Amino acid sequence: MRWPITRLKHTLPLLTVLLLASLAALHAADAPKQRPNIILFLIDDLGWKDLGCQGSTFYQTPNIDRLAAAGARFTDAYAACAVCSPTRAAILTGKYPARLLLTDWLPSGRWDSKAKLREGRFLRGLPVEEVTLAEALREGGYRTASIGKWHLGSEPFSLPEHHGFEVNIGGNAHGAPGSYFFPYAGNWKIPATGQRAVWNVLPDGKEGEYLTDRLTDEAVKFIRDTQATKNLEPATQNTAQPFFLYFPHYGVHTPLQAKKEVIAKYERIPEAQRAGKPEYAAMVESIDDSVGRVMATLKELKLDENTVIVFTSDNGGFYNATSNAPLRANKGAYYEGGIRVPLIIKWPGVAKPGLVVSDPVTSTDLYPTCLAAAGLPALPNQHQDGGNLRPLLAGEGSLAARSLFWHYPHYNEHPSSLPSSVIRKGPWKLIETFDPEGIELYDLTDDLSETKNLATTETAKADELRRELEAWRKEVGAEMMRPNPDYDPNVKPAKKKKKGDAE
Repeated sequence: MRWPITRLKHTLPLLTVLLLASLAALHAADAPKQRPNIILFLIDDLGWKDLGCQGSTFYQTPNIDRLAAAGARFTDAYAACAVCSPTRAAILTGKYPARLLLTDWLPSGRWDSKAKLREGRFLRGLPVEEVTLAEALREGGYRTASIGKWHLGSEPFSLPEHHGFEVNIGGNAHGAPGSYFFPYAGNWKIPATGQRAVWNVLPDGKEGEYLTDRLTDEAVKFIRDTQATKNLEPATQNTAQPFFLYFPHYGVHTPLQAKKEVIAKYERIPEAQRAGKPEYAAMVESIDDSVGRVMATLKELKLDENTVIVFTSDNGGFYNATSNAPLRANKGAYYEGGIRVPLIIKWPGVAKPGLVVSDPVTSTDLYPTCLAAAGLPALPNQHQDGGNLRPLLAGEGSLAARSLFWHYPHYNEHPSSLPSSVIRKGPWKLIETFDPEGIELYDLTDDLSETKNLATTETAKADELRRELEAWRKEVGAEMMRPNPDYDPNVKPAKKKKKGDAE
């Protein structure tokens, strides 16, 4: 059958449109789906209640509060350790510090040779044998950067560039800057030799430059650089290389230093209304500014709806900077004030905006969660102690019933800190201390401040949790403390005072 010329003239454009539409659909189906970028903010020593969205009326954190409103906020999130290096290792490996044998801050040594117990052995750097989160993401096609504090070892094998990060800015063996103002220099006593050395977290800068701001400049530059190489042709723009930005700020760790004009704002608040020192509050505000600048950059580059943001802390708040009330104790201790931390996750399309999650979660959960966000397969042999938080973020129920564990076979100078092991199971939390020996049991549902030790009244529950804790220690090969042959009960142990480079 021959088509009339007039019909062909009207039909051919329609056929062309349909053909192009079909080809476009086929191309879209075959094209790789754009994977989200991932940014992980790790704040140093930020207390559980040191944010507006966590209930503070003293600290001003509007940007972080907006992040929480756009994502999910966890009320019962925990750091894997009450001091920083082990938590950082747990985040990057998905393993408990006890399993890693990296259980104390680096490069810490024994506190006192006359102590009753010998401290457990621990590694002085993150083992290169571990497949870190950065390595997994990099092998999966991500650009990777670590900007800020590292504190997981030094040359020749334990810097960010040895663990999957293409870019390392400001990360070295030190746990704190010498100063938050350029030239960021500090004088540090080397534990092994007693000699003093000067270190800088960054080699350059401008007079008066503030470290939190400078690191944010570097983070924004990294984000922009990832987009500069992006192919912006409409047909191929979804093949742009995604990035993973690990952003472990040095703030709000000591030294307590902030911009004078911001400190002055908090000094004007009556002392009775303060939840911490004005210098610390000003440092928190600078961290909030950093989060705001990063979020603004993402929005400007139209990346905000394709970027997963994780915001958390490495341990509880420092006792000499902030109040952890209503939580008991502080950084270094295994009461809630030492290990419960803020956790916010914004995962567009998955995390329900404004969702509040009460399930107990911990640092090791971030590794498998980030892999899931990246669309990469789980690595269960690596992140052995973490679970994917996606179901919680989506409001699809709870994780399978599980217990959370801590093990700290070390002495520590922080108030309320004792060498101990801990288990949390449901509302119950058991603390076994090694020196002095003791068992404490708390029901966190009714006693968040851990004021009522139920170990002698709820003996069946205490025995159950104690057995589970012991079994876990054996399973992970936890290093235990041992009697110290040099112990002298007539000599009062002296706690080592930390100056300069600390946790």
